[in-house]
Amino acid sequence: MTSTPVSPAATATAATPAPAAAPAADATDGTGLHGPVTAWFDAHARDLPWRRPEAGAWGVMVSEFMLQQTPVSRVLPVYEQWLARWPRPADLAAEAPGEAVRAWGRLGYPRRALRLHAAASAIQERHGGDVPREHAQLLALPGVGEYTAAAVASFAYGQRHAVLDTNVRRVFARAVAGRQYPPNATTAAERKLARALLPDDEEVAAKWAAATMELGALVCTARGPECARCPIAAQCAWRLAGSPAHEGPARRTQSYAGTDRQVRGKLLAVLREAVHPVPQVMLDAVWDEPVQRARALDGLVADGLVEPLHGGRYRLPLT
Repeated sequence: MTSTPVSPAATATAATPAPAAAPAADATDGTGLHGPVTAWFDAHARDLPWRRPEAGAWGVMVSEFMLQQTPVSRVLPVYEQWLARWPRPADLAAEAPGEAVRAWGRLGYPRRALRLHAAASAIQERHGGDVPREHAQLLALPGVGEYTAAAVASFAYGQRHAVLDTNVRRVFARAVAGRQYPPNATTAAERKLARALLPDDEEVAAKWAAATMELGALVCTARGPECARCPIAAQCAWRLAGSPAHEGPARRTQSYAGTDRQVRGKLLAVLREAVHPVPQVMLDAVWDEPVQRARALDGLVADGLVEPLHGGRYRLPLT
């Protein structure tokens, strides 16, 4: 989830009633949806550091990398420490990539740290240290995909782009398509719908992108949607259809305990805390099963997150 500096966010509580829902209207072109959703956002959006004007484009980009598959509560402390240490892309680019992995801490999916470091280096080399404004230039940065490029262009620069994260896809699935959940993977039909729903005005479109994300994060949640608080409940196709249960493929769930992901995290934790290269015996101590431990370590090396040295020692990458 992310946001936009277009409208300063005000902290809200769950007890605050939502604005009155607008009359039912044709949702497929956004008629009747834009006003209620953006008004709700003005009143209820959380006050988060990457939403503030002083965050700038770099702050927005850092937040977008960190928030992928990671809740806001876990991101906040790491984000603040990261920006205090590396307030500009050039500051991060000047450090070894292993330092980015170290500072990433326990956010999970640490390859994101390497990708953010690579993006910072490219920004310094290609754009003089300034996060580019153009969507195509953002998309050309290493580690930046369609979603992140659209999010940064929209939230940092107020541009008109369809920004589709899990929260937005769920809001659109329910409000427009009448389904409880969106498909497991983003489809061409969803992208087409998101473009059709975009307001014509750039400033309104940027706020709409942030507002639909926030609505999905706070109200139209995956497990417990609070329809009584929703500003578009009266127009929601899923609610009007009686809130039918999901009938598509089973929704993916992610396990952690006992997986290679858990083992990788334990190995990285040892390396993050070490000042000097770590001998194999220290890594062997964190997981009893040798085959899985070796597989996890090999994966970390292959991903560029760990650098093997002579003598069976390992460290975070320097280059």
